[in-house]
Amino acid sequence: MNISASEVNKLRQMTGAGMMDCKKALQESEGDFDKAIDNLRKKGQKIAGKRADRDANEGFVVAKTNDDKTYAAVVMVNCETDFVGKTEEFKQFAMDIIEAGVKNKVHTIAELMPLSIGASTVESKLNDLLGKTGEKMQIAHFEVIEAPVTMAYNHHGNRLATILGVSPKDGKNAEEVAYELAKQVAAMNPVAIDRDDVPQSVIDHEIEIGKEQARQEGKPEEMLEKIATGKLNKFYKDSTLLNQEYIKDSKKTCAQYIADNDKNLKVAGFKRLMLGA
Repeated sequence: MNISASEVNKLRQMTGAGMMDCKKALQESEGDFDKAIDNLRKKGQKIAGKRADRDANEGFVVAKTNDDKTYAAVVMVNCETDFVGKTEEFKQFAMDIIEAGVKNKVHTIAELMPLSIGASTVESKLNDLLGKTGEKMQIAHFEVIEAPVTMAYNHHGNRLATILGVSPKDGKNAEEVAYELAKQVAAMNPVAIDRDDVPQSVIDHEIEIGKEQARQEGKPEEMLEKIATGKLNKFYKDSTLLNQEYIKDSKKTCAQYIADNDKNLKVAGFKRLMLGA
């Protein structure tokens, strides 16, 4: 199969792997980027971890809570170019969307569309901007967390934002803990709260990758399952929020950070949106 230089470069940008390794992985996967990433991982490549199933669209991401901090939402509005994404009109549109969504405590993009923005609606304003810019534009994602205490974190530049909820409401330092963990989610991109929350499909996939890595290293076939399970434990440590190293103190996990404040505090959920991720 003929693989173009641009495709090879795209995979290289996504994974950080070498050009020849990327080309070979794409050839072996017949151009399927997800399969190519798995091929690289199975051969022991340390990759950056971006997925191929989302285009690196431009746009604006913003998160907000309601006044009593029991509801938080995060929205991603996409456009084609960085130029449009940085215009004041586009940024204000995204801000107006999140304001309307939080005010009305909606849960889906469909519920957002008829909401009022001044004398217009979200849907009408979106169509107006489409006409002005000539660019493809969409409300790509809208996520919500409802919990006794929610917090929102907007990373500088509004390319990344997170929301996170904790309980109970009267927990010691609940708002501070929720905000710090929202920043943790932004920085470390966990896949779940704890190991029991990781989908079985993800676990099965990681076991498969771990076994193939061990096989490539020449380990005995009868040892592959045990080795893969050991690698899975590292995956839990790296990829589940409570088991990750706390970014402000690497000597403790996030679970230990929470317990230092209030052992009864529980993470209710989190959402993370990032352009191009």
